[in-house]
Amino acid sequence: MLTVGDTFPPFKLQSVVSLEKGKEFKEITDQTYAGKWKVVFFWPMDFTFICPTEIAEFGKKNSDFADRDAQVLGASTDTHFVHLAWRKNHPELMNLPFPMLADTKHELSTALGILHKTDGVALRATFIVDPEGIIRHVSVNDLSVGRNVDEVLRVLDALQTDELCPCNWKKGEPTLVVA
Repeated sequence: MLTVGDTFPPFKLQSVVSLEKGKEFKEITDQTYAGKWKVVFFWPMDFTFICPTEIAEFGKKNSDFADRDAQVLGASTDTHFVHLAWRKNHPELMNLPFPMLADTKHELSTALGILHKTDGVALRATFIVDPEGIIRHVSVNDLSVGRNVDEVLRVLDALQTDELCPCNWKKGEPTLVVA
């Protein structure tokens, strides 16, 4: 699995960006949001139970990520057509403000090393990538455990300080000073 300090792999994937007819799909690459922080999170599959709770929470907090010059990108190994059908059928996903990437060929999830060994779907992985394309944080949960979006924001805040941040540090609190 790729980890902190590794370069996030190049990718070119179809995504769902809208429910507006004729504007539903867009190709997204590793260069689409060049120069921005990226929060890339994967879920196992569409039309499941835990996944929409996480995706909806990232959607609700999207403006918090945008305030930090970070682009949220969600992904699974489902097709962009399945993503679109799910968004149309799930009230909390209809107005998502970030792209849902379709890693249908499993290329990105394989390059990242996050495919479940027996089920072949993406694990619940979260990557925070700096503007130079370097992975600065990785978190991976088993299929049955959802992630904490507030913790992802907290880690992004800490990384962006470029300072020493103690346990449970939150934005606005003092960082550590080495004597």
